[in-house]
Amino acid sequence: MEPLGTSTTTSSRFNHTVNSTGGSCPWEVGDKARLCRFLCYGSEGDIYTAREEGQVSAESATALLSLLQEGRGAEVVEEIKRFTQDERTVRLGPCFFALALCSQHSDLKTRQAAFKALKEVCREPAHLFSFVQYKKELRESMKCGIWGRALRKAVSDWYNQQEPMSLAAAVTRCKQREGWTHQDLLRLSHTKPANEAIALISKYVTKGWKEVQAAYSDKENSAEVVKVLSYLEVVEKVKHSCDQTEVITLIEEHNLEREQLLTDHLKSKQVWRALLKEMPLQSVLKLLGNMTSRKILEPGSSETQAVCERLQSETALKKAKIHPFGMLLASENYKRGQGFQGKTKWEPDNGILKAMDAAFYKSFTNVEPVGGRFVVAVDVSTSLSSIVPGTTISTAVAAAAITMIFAKTEADTHVLAYSEGALVPCSFSADMTLAQATFELVKIPGGSTDCTLPITWATENGKAVDVFIILTNNPLWMFTASPVDTLKMHRQELGANSKLVMCGLTSIGHALADTEDRGLVSICGFDLGALTVIRNLAQDLI
Repeated sequence: MEPLGTSTTTSSRFNHTVNSTGGSCPWEVGDKARLCRFLCYGSEGDIYTAREEGQVSAESATALLSLLQEGRGAEVVEEIKRFTQDERTVRLGPCFFALALCSQHSDLKTRQAAFKALKEVCREPAHLFSFVQYKKELRESMKCGIWGRALRKAVSDWYNQQEPMSLAAAVTRCKQREGWTHQDLLRLSHTKPANEAIALISKYVTKGWKEVQAAYSDKENSAEVVKVLSYLEVVEKVKHSCDQTEVITLIEEHNLEREQLLTDHLKSKQVWRALLKEMPLQSVLKLLGNMTSRKILEPGSSETQAVCERLQSETALKKAKIHPFGMLLASENYKRGQGFQGKTKWEPDNGILKAMDAAFYKSFTNVEPVGGRFVVAVDVSTSLSSIVPGTTISTAVAAAAITMIFAKTEADTHVLAYSEGALVPCSFSADMTLAQATFELVKIPGGSTDCTLPITWATENGKAVDVFIILTNNPLWMFTASPVDTLKMHRQELGANSKLVMCGLTSIGHALADTEDRGLVSICGFDLGALTVIRNLAQDLI
């Protein structure tokens, strides 16, 4: 892997290549950098606030509009495709909004590129519904319709280019979102089905099952049509069945999912246990508390044992792309015994907790290294006993977990702790358990905060660093010098393309400084998305 600073990623075409002088010009925040921040986390600024779903609007996408006015719409669309396909986003909404904006720009080539990219960017029905809704919202201010020839063709192509069985499953799992249904989109787009199987699905969505039966019962149908017809018949049968045994049989034989069942079906423990067998691991993690509360997962049961085995399977963890920090969040939430919303409570199962603990360590293999030179510095000057907002994790555990992630996955990582105006001894090692790492951090006495210390240490010791990650509990810092100036000095003296990430683990909104330096990002709170932001910054993508 190429070292940081010599990246040949596409974003380097739009931003200056950083030179060894470390001057202000190479780090200027241009429109392309702002666009990439927007696509990543929905804001053009250098502050990422964890778990915050900001309102996406044209007012928050000024760089995007500027690039479109410069005639660079085709490049913008390519960047949208890359961010969605390479999983560079914290949330997908900003990418759908940006594509919608491109699709109704005055430049013909931009519009064509946006509509051509629709299927690649909007891979699920929910994505398509979001895109159409953004177009509606953007058009409302213009007092005109949205269903022109280009959108009709793009939506028609979205349906026609799907594999029929995948489309049949998709339209029965996700029937509506954002006030739109498949019936709406097929009708408004005047879709002409590309083949008999798509025609069958279109008729089912727009006319209903009875009309499908009448139209296809006496026909000579192709093998593919028969396959889709049989699947839709199963979906209809389960919708109208009150027989628990029949519902369970249909789930097991046809891999039906929770979204395809009736609410009444989900009152049955046996139905849940049938769903659990093929339920995606990400869904299992989200529903662990619910299933424990409903007594679907009981101590020592075969279902609980099967869940524990899946959680400890490296193959299952890899397939589901479980990140160690995501597993930690799920584990701490389950351990809490109560949901954040509603009145659902449960008694955490010790077997499941042990399996989740094992899964945390096994999932480190899912983290792809960036390959840079990292310094992760933990501010132990204030008590690390606070809770990270929106989670059940203490700041001490969060700091230890974040530190472990980099220490275990990046070969060139230095871990530092600082307090009372100086670095303090910290016997941290990558092979520690989370409990040991947490203890190592909290045993150090507190004092005043100075986040420039790790940068100064690296400069004085001739240690060139690509990314400094500063973890602190308190977002209110005392500086002996400006962090921005200290970072610039490190760049100049060591010829490094250094970046700085300031993480205020308990902060709900702060900025490190009023700076236009592309190498600085502030993170308020912490979640899985924060690691995506750090990774993108390290790879020169935002």
